[in-house]
Amino acid sequence: MLPNVKKISGSLRKNFTVTASSFIALSATTGFAGYEIAKDDVTLTANGKKQEIRTHAKTVKEVLQEQNIKPRKEDRVYPSLDTPITDDLNIVWEASKKVTLTVDGKKQEIWTTAKNVAELLNSQHIKIEKHDKIAPAPNTKIKKGMKVNIEKAFPVQLNVGGKQQQVWATSTTVADFLKQQNVKLDELDRVEPSLQDKLKENMVVKVIKVEKVTDVVEEPVDFAVVTRQDAQLPKGEQRIISPGEKGRVSKKYEVVLENGKEVSRKLIETKMIKESKNRIVAIGTKVAKSRPAHTQSRSVQTVSRGQKHAAREIYVVASAYTAYCQGCSGTTRMGINLRANPSAKVIAVDPNVIPLGSKVYVEGYGYAIAADTGSGINGYEIDVFIPKQSDALRWGRKRVKVRILQ
Repeated sequence: MLPNVKKISGSLRKNFTVTASSFIALSATTGFAGYEIAKDDVTLTANGKKQEIRTHAKTVKEVLQEQNIKPRKEDRVYPSLDTPITDDLNIVWEASKKVTLTVDGKKQEIWTTAKNVAELLNSQHIKIEKHDKIAPAPNTKIKKGMKVNIEKAFPVQLNVGGKQQQVWATSTTVADFLKQQNVKLDELDRVEPSLQDKLKENMVVKVIKVEKVTDVVEEPVDFAVVTRQDAQLPKGEQRIISPGEKGRVSKKYEVVLENGKEVSRKLIETKMIKESKNRIVAIGTKVAKSRPAHTQSRSVQTVSRGQKHAAREIYVVASAYTAYCQGCSGTTRMGINLRANPSAKVIAVDPNVIPLGSKVYVEGYGYAIAADTGSGINGYEIDVFIPKQSDALRWGRKRVKVRILQ
């Protein structure tokens, strides 16, 4: 009987073991299934890549940590890191990129999620004006390690040859600025300030156009007066044997003009065109014999001229001068202020040929008054007054007819 009891007991133990194992397995399966069912379904888009995630994370931050993502404060995270996780939540994370931004030489490093340069500048509250320089272009996509450079434009006064205008420029040298403005510098031109100077806001940049021209002027050469004693002439009387003749000399000047105005004149060559001839004057030495007391005096007839004078015509060499010529005071010999009266018609004369105060008509010049003299005006020469230096130079020297009216 004992053997049978043992058999029944062993069979019961075996069945119990199988039942216990099955129960444990069922419990484990049921627990795992419950754990999985408790997870939330989340969609994560990281730097544009989308993935579906099942998670027990409590917040957005924990979801990112599960994905080994450590967001910077500059990163774009939506919704916020402390947002509780709910089923079917969409999470977006975009990593910021490091960019070096330089504005007018001042450099700073920025972490940004901007799509392009324009968005970056907008996020930094930097406004780009029409004449500002920016590199790369505003529509350029932002890349990690990108360098963005901005040069803000400012007004500059540019004066070329006396004509001034306002232009816009960025920080650079005067030399580069002139190249940008297509200003061509000739060999003698002068620039203020120097080409190496840095541009500054509202700076005045002057380009003085300098040129050298040659001016050839003919001038008279005075003759010498030679006296000879003449015993046939009464003492004290003089007689011109030879009237003399002035010579002529050509003088070549190097004239420097700045912005079209003469600033200096240098004599570089003198050439004799015609030698002068001496004036020869006989001086009487004969002593007159005394007359008897009863001798009657010679009657002298005086012939008076009529009040109307016939106009006299002569030919002269005419040059021109201005009220501001070298050595000129601006006031004529007869007191006319030419600087105050630029429209006055005045000529400078040799009073021995054309008396001061004479009214004249000059061929090519018009009616004028002989109201001035000059050290270089001798004999049959005149200087016509012309207000502008450029017009005076164009007049030059020419032979003209002068009618002396009165």
